Amino acid sequence: MHTAAPPWRPDDASVRGRSAWLQISPAARRIILARVARSIGQGALVAAFTLYLHNLHWSAPQIGAVLSGGLFIGAALTLWIGPLSDRIGRRQFLLGYELVLVACAAAAFISATPWLLVPAALLSGFGRGANGAAGPFGPLEQSWLAHGTPPALRAQIFSLNSTLGMLGMALGAVLGAAPHWLSAVMPVDWAYRSLFLLPLLGSAAGFFLLLQAQDAPTAATASLQPQIAPSSRSAMVESDHSRHVRENALLWRLGLVNALNGLGIGMVAPLMAYWYAVRYGHGPASIGPAMAASFVFAAFGAQIASRLAQRFGAVRAVVGMRAVGLILLLLTPLSPVFWIAVGLYALRATANQGTMGVRQALTVSLTGADRRGLAATVNNVSIQIPRAIGPLLAGMLLHLGWLIAPFVVAATFQAAYLVLYQRFFRDIEPGHSAV
Repeated sequence: MHTAAPPWRPDDASVRGRSAWLQISPAARRIILARVARSIGQGALVAAFTLYLHNLHWSAPQIGAVLSGGLFIGAALTLWIGPLSDRIGRRQFLLGYELVLVACAAAAFISATPWLLVPAALLSGFGRGANGAAGPFGPLEQSWLAHGTPPALRAQIFSLNSTLGMLGMALGAVLGAAPHWLSAVMPVDWAYRSLFLLPLLGSAAGFFLLLQAQDAPTAATASLQPQIAPSSRSAMVESDHSRHVRENALLWRLGLVNALNGLGIGMVAPLMAYWYAVRYGHGPASIGPAMAASFVFAAFGAQIASRLAQRFGAVRAVVGMRAVGLILLLLTPLSPVFWIAVGLYALRATANQGTMGVRQALTVSLTGADRRGLAATVNNVSIQIPRAIGPLLAGMLLHLGWLIAPFVVAATFQAAYLVLYQRFFRDIEPGHSAV
């Protein structure tokens, strides 16, 4: 049965000449703005959290274990909440997440005691970064945003969402250099702790933005549909079964390629600030701007990926850009000086993280609207569980003084990812899915 388009979606004649921002729902705009608010605090902690733990005399394996633990907990929450959100809604979960993050940031600001800091870091994912996404609740954001975006605009809007989140991360990373200057007027521990005010305020802002957003329909609304004749109902059940079989095959493939990607990401990205400190002896004054540069370049890359996807297709854009990023990843640890490494890693972010929005748009197009939460959950969990292994292994390698090994391992996994991603999804485009 054909259903009317949501009232916020203009018809084809009215959208010509209008910006993509004006063609998405008010709730989608609030979701994007909440991501921006959240991203500033995430950026600051990506740049400074591992340096803070290093300042507290934590070892590399201990730092890696906390980062890994946070990723494992996040994946477990996603696995439980993602499919549930398809049935009972997204809004209440995201509001709860913002409040939990406010509480965790407040706890970390108040005390550096491990029995308080470690649980706060595990629940909130301090230092791991998510480009402003709501951590384990990121799949809920993706499915909610997909509902508020016309299919033909998904690659563009998801890339815009990533771009703004990365720019917020860049601003936060610049602020992550603040402990260097604040330590002149206060104890070093308090200089680092002041940064936890950024995620506290960002999540508070996100809470009030999402509080006024209209939730997307859930599977429960199906009970409100008009009665259908038995013969038509049987045909629909058979059609749904065939569709689910096809979708499940795609989701299994997504899980496989994402596992390879997650293993590669986890070996390098979470400990990059710490690696800069160990490899080149730099502190937050230079590492903060270095991390900021990578986020700015990633934001630029998101716009490049969006344009390439529109011209050549999503999969070709992803594979082409990330192949370039793979080469840059291998060159980074060979750099003789700090700023060359920073430049190579920032360029790598352009080619690698810049494709995030396009990949998310493709993910939510693998299923119908009734299973987007499931698709986004598979996407998140299949990356995060393998990614959670990476920081612990990388921390052990760094502790042994093997500073190049994590990059080589990461590149191996990501090369395999690119081969399979091309093979599995080359015939799929985000704008061609059902809504």
